[in-house]
Order: sequence, then C-alpha cells, then structure tokens
Amino acid sequence: MTQIVTFGCRLNAYESEAIRARANEAGLKDAIIFNTCAVTGEAVRQSRQAIRKARRENPHSKIIVTGCAAQTEPGSYAQMGEVDLVLGNIEKLDAKSYFINERVRVNDIMSIRETASQMVDSFEGRARAFLQVQNGCDHRCTFCIIPYARGNSRSVGTGEVIAEARRLAEAGFPEIVLTGVDLTSYGHDLPGTPSLGALIRKILKLVPELKRLRLSSIDSIEADEELLRAIAEEERLMPHFHLSAQSGDDMILKRMKRRHARKDTIAFCDTVRRLRPDVAFGADLIAGFPTETDAMFGNSHALIDDAGLTYLHVFPFSPRKGTPAARMPQVAKPVVKERAARLRAKGEQALASRMNAMAGSAQTLLVEKAGPDFNTGRTNCFAQARFTGAAQPGAMVRVRVTGATSSQLIAEPLQ
Repeated sequence: MTQIVTFGCRLNAYESEAIRARANEAGLKDAIIFNTCAVTGEAVRQSRQAIRKARRENPHSKIIVTGCAAQTEPGSYAQMGEVDLVLGNIEKLDAKSYFINERVRVNDIMSIRETASQMVDSFEGRARAFLQVQNGCDHRCTFCIIPYARGNSRSVGTGEVIAEARRLAEAGFPEIVLTGVDLTSYGHDLPGTPSLGALIRKILKLVPELKRLRLSSIDSIEADEELLRAIAEEERLMPHFHLSAQSGDDMILKRMKRRHARKDTIAFCDTVRRLRPDVAFGADLIAGFPTETDAMFGNSHALIDDAGLTYLHVFPFSPRKGTPAARMPQVAKPVVKERAARLRAKGEQALASRMNAMAGSAQTLLVEKAGPDFNTGRTNCFAQARFTGAAQPGAMVRVRVTGATSSQLIAEPLQ
C-alpha cells in the first residue's frame, strides 16, 4: 500500500490525491511518498525529520520525495540515505516516474507552459474536494522561493475545470475549493483571457448540483469587477476569503515587492463586507521581515482590526537561500519569534470575538467528522461548529448556535 505524506498548502493536498492516483496506475506497492513544501525553512526541516522517522519505522519501504522542496533543492534530499527517489513537481504527476532507474529526476520547472487537469475523482476522508485551476506565479516577491518550485503562471482550461467540478459533484462532494499558487491570475494565459470571476460563474451555472464553492488564498489587488459581482450575486460562493496580505506596513510591502498597499487590503475588505455582510477574512502575515521596526510591526498588528481579519496564518520570517530578502538586514530571531506570537494572540482574540458574535444565529454546516460524542462541521464563513445528533460526513445540516469557545461554535440541530 502506498502512503502519501503531505506538507504545505491546499494545492499540495490536491496534488497528493493526483499522486495517489498516478502511483496506483503505476502499481506502486509498499512506498511512502513525501509531497514537500518549500515556503519556509521550518517546512523543509519538518519534512526531513518525517523522512528519517519513516525510514526507522518502515525499513523496507521505498521512500520517494517530491513537491516544492524537492524541486528547489533536490540534491539535499538525494544525499539523505533514507531516500530512494527524488521527483520534481512535474515528474510527480507522471505515473512512469515512479519506476525510473535514476535516483533523481527533477527537470527545469520554468520550461513548463501548461497545467493539465489531473482528473482527481476522490479525496480520502474529506467532505470537500480541492480542484486545481492554476499553477505557478509570474511575480517575484523578495521573500518567496515558490516561483522556482512551481514555475511561471499557467491556467487549466475552463472546459477541463468544469468537467472536473462536475465529476467531483457527481462523486458526492458538496463543496469544492478552487486552488492555485496565484489563483486571482487565473486565465491571463488562456484564449480570451477569462477571469477568475467568469470561471466561478460558469462552474456554478453548469454544475448546478454543486452546493458550495470556495476559494483558497487570493491576492486582493488582482480582484476585478467580475469577481466582486460573483461575490455579491452567487450565494453558493462561500463568504470566506483568505488574503495574501503578508504585511500591514507600506515600506515593508515595498521591500517585499508586493503590488498592494496597506489601504488596498482594508478597502477590499470593506468593499466585500458591503457586498456580503456575513463574510469572514483570513490572511497570511509575515512577522519580522528584514528591516521591520517596532512601528512597522505595529502597522501589521493593527491591520487585524483595521481590515477585520479573523483567520490568520502567521509566519515568522525565515530567509530562503536564493531570495533577495535573505540578503537584507535581518531582524533578531528572538524578536521575530515574539512578534509572531503577538500576531497569533491578536488573531486568537479576533476569532474568539467572531465566534461569540455568532451566538444565537442559524447556520448551515457541512459535516466534516461524525463521532460518538459530537460531530464537527463548517459554516459558510468557515467557522468550525460542534453539535450532537446523527450525522454523516458530507451531509448539510441546519443548526442553531447556542454558544462558543474561543475557536469553535457550539450548536444544536434545528428541527
């Protein structure tokens, strides 16, 4: 049996299911495949630790390493005695790669011009499915290694996306999450340059059986009028948007080579909140970027309230070799750690406040897990809720929120 160990983003989660399918096509047996992440040095360290542990516990299994870290530093994984095969991000999606004689097969990711639909029809143990519609990135943020792991931006054709969305809906998934490295750049490389908003409308029109459509991380500065209209008019597009904000300070944003200013993040959140009052926002924030002063950090800390952010992914800055930010004056590690902790604490306060504000409301949950004591599910705005009663993963249940913890709603089924 082949085991897949996934690190990192939702796109990796999607591709892990594609890897599972390709490994099954190849007839691969007794193997452990690590689909790695390169976004931080810590993610790379964790993958190495997991590989060593897997070898100790599975001395006879074939260990294959792939994903973004394998793409950007294949030699370092090939030097690990525990590893049998290293595959790049393109090679991992080809069934033939799993039986090559070479120890390393990692080709030039920048030579790839197309992203094909992977025809993923199932996701083990999940109530929702991920659907890759875009890959790669044309931007070169000074802290980011991912373009060198994923290549330049490229989109999956609209027809292929709709066909896969239909397959997933017919397979019983009530919710689909559209994923990509730079999701809001979708379509610029396709004939007619369809936008992400246009894609959303087509999916919802042509796959009427799909109950929920959700977006993974978006770059708000790329949100066009068509996407805003979809947010306003398409009730099946879930009101939860995770923003690639990174900082709340204009000078740091310039040094990151981001394309937005602090005011742009706030304006986007204000606009969407007018269109969908029940919306919730998440955001990626980096703590301790090189040259960040206390005042600059304070602007990021204040952004949580100023933009109304709820779900935070906080990253202590980690220099990635080969990026411009790694050569900038670094903030002391203890300061980086302390600032990250302050951002997380502020995020926890914001989440608790939102949970409490939802008390008494009626919500529709997508059941994720069913248990003997209680079940868990997610609301439209991605709040996690706990409730009792009979339920099955993947079911849609109406509940009344009766209370909340700091991170979870307490609910009871509506009769």
